[in-house]
Amino acid sequence: MESTSRSAFDRGPTGSAVLRESVTETIRRAVFEELAETGYARMSMEAVTRRARVGKAALYRRWPAKEAMVVELVSEAAAAHLPETAGSGSLHDDVERFVRDTMADLHHPLVGRIIPDLVAESARNPSLRDALHEAVLAPRRAAVATLVRQAVDRGELPADIDMALAVDLFGAPLYFRMLAVGGPTDDAYVTRLTHAVLAALAASR
Repeated sequence: MESTSRSAFDRGPTGSAVLRESVTETIRRAVFEELAETGYARMSMEAVTRRARVGKAALYRRWPAKEAMVVELVSEAAAAHLPETAGSGSLHDDVERFVRDTMADLHHPLVGRIIPDLVAESARNPSLRDALHEAVLAPRRAAVATLVRQAVDRGELPADIDMALAVDLFGAPLYFRMLAVGGPTDDAYVTRLTHAVLAALAASR
């Protein structure tokens, strides 16, 4: 009896649950493709339904409006790629891992087009800006802050470090390089950037 019950719980969703998951995944892909192709301002719920080949009800059952849909799906994607907070025991290794993982995420063609568009739109849309900050940026910054506090506890960084500045330094140079100015991001660049971030972190008081 116990094994039967356990196997029932272990089984994945079936029937209508599978269909709902399949439809949601189809919509998710359509939203990201639409964002990358047309941008947030021009994107509409109707355009997503056409791309996903689903009825309007499929979207409006899940989200009341475009902003809620985009914020939820973007935050889910971001949550799956939060920085590792199980520190390596070395600030150098934590910074290098952060740089490499972030670089891999930003190399995705959709990500490289969606993020700059959402940043630009957030400057014009306070509601979107606040929602994305709470759902996307705040968790990412909190994860980086955890790494900084671990380095402080190990004595690798000063106890009076400027935490907000330190968190900025982890990612800002790489985001600027990859999303704004471009340029090589090979192993040599990773090494140079890691050392530059470490030096800046040590001076962040």
